Amino acid sequence: MNRYIYSLLAIIAILVSYTSCINLEEMNMDPNNPTETSPALLLTNLSYAAFSESKAGPCLAGKMMVLTSGESTEQVFKWNRGSFDYYNRLRNTVKMREEATKSNENAYEALALFFQAHYFYSLTMQFGDIPCSEALKAETEAIYQPRYDTQESVLEKVLNDLDEANSLLKDNNSLISGDIIYNGDLLKWRRLINAYRLKVLITLSNKTKVGNITVAAAFKKVAENEPLMTGTADNGQLVFLDQQDNRYIYFNDSDFGSGRYMDSTYIAAFRLREDPRLFAIATQTPEAGKQGLPVNDFSGYDGGDPAVAYSQVNIKAGQGLCSKPATRYYQNPVNEPMILLGYTEQQLILAEGIVRGWITGNDKELYESAVKASFDFYATHVPAVEGFLSQIAAEQYLQGHLVAYSSALTMEEKIERIIMQKYLPSFLQGGMWSRFYDYLRTGYPELRVPERTVIPFRWMYPQDEYNNNTANVEAALKSQFGGADRTTDKPWWVTP
Repeated sequence: MNRYIYSLLAIIAILVSYTSCINLEEMNMDPNNPTETSPALLLTNLSYAAFSESKAGPCLAGKMMVLTSGESTEQVFKWNRGSFDYYNRLRNTVKMREEATKSNENAYEALALFFQAHYFYSLTMQFGDIPCSEALKAETEAIYQPRYDTQESVLEKVLNDLDEANSLLKDNNSLISGDIIYNGDLLKWRRLINAYRLKVLITLSNKTKVGNITVAAAFKKVAENEPLMTGTADNGQLVFLDQQDNRYIYFNDSDFGSGRYMDSTYIAAFRLREDPRLFAIATQTPEAGKQGLPVNDFSGYDGGDPAVAYSQVNIKAGQGLCSKPATRYYQNPVNEPMILLGYTEQQLILAEGIVRGWITGNDKELYESAVKASFDFYATHVPAVEGFLSQIAAEQYLQGHLVAYSSALTMEEKIERIIMQKYLPSFLQGGMWSRFYDYLRTGYPELRVPERTVIPFRWMYPQDEYNNNTANVEAALKSQFGGADRTTDKPWWVTP
């Protein structure tokens, strides 16, 4: 009996000794909530979220589309509070940088900086001052109520982050995985990052400096010394696949089959210019179909008036006089790629830089290359109307009296044409509110606005900030707008 007890005690002692060597933190790890993850997996998730983002709101505010199913706050410029949801995505950029640093993979660090810059740019353009330098530090520094940085300092940081991202990728031959945008081609990422730098800088055309950065000089440095997109093959875009979770984001979206119609002012912009890209974007009106009008008859396209009650648009639509978005947007599982920033926009940004005297070059050539690239994009992805979108058709289009670009145009006329060519092919594309910001910055294109409507320049801060970060949001409002939180207040970027 004693021998049995001694043996049992010996076994227990061995077990205690063994378990004392086990790292209890490892033992208590939740396999469904890992503390580490692959930067490649994070890259895939970040890329899909950023490059697939498109919403109807910017199309409604940009007078491209109208609703007949109810009044849209965007359509009548009555939006109020915005969302800080992008901070959830920014957490993934922080995690990606951490994991890249651990494994000494600075290519992933560079791409994390790009996404970080993209989201901080998007947030500050929506609101004005935002939490930035103290944001996302709850875990590392226990900062749960981050102070707000000025919009100027946020935009300076955005430009510095993009500069650093470009530098990290220079002469970088790393092999990366998880890249659903460029399949590991880091030179193409550099081209996109530098084009994005130009985009941020042209946003600041009303400013001379942003922090310590001189806007025109920085634009010139990037344009003349850094790699940029050389054609549509370099587009920053997401290509969709006909498989679960990879299909075009509006595929089978029932709203397109019912209450969404084209805006009459957007249709008019195409009709006045006899722009055949319209045939790829909108359907003929039902009445035009009944009359048997050919697809390329511009009189067969129209839309609803965005400045009247939606009930009146309903009446016009019921009479068969309103075009709808092309059926491909909700019936084709692949449709067209979603462009965050592409060659067409880059060329137009460069053309505007020349017009403003920031760089030298041939603005006419840049403008025309942008339009031809846009025609080629639609010809490639909408084969049903490919015959109307040839390069010969693009050449003819560029001779039109509202499209032709020459040295005889005034500076304002050139900028109007440049902005219009950014606007026309942006229907349901990425970049979200970029065209609306162009409108706030330049006044182009002219948008139809309901009577007694004051155009908003921003969104009000989320209610959660008032509930959980009261002192800091109130301080930000006081320093920017005298304490008010109105959508009609002008943030720093748009003021002269």
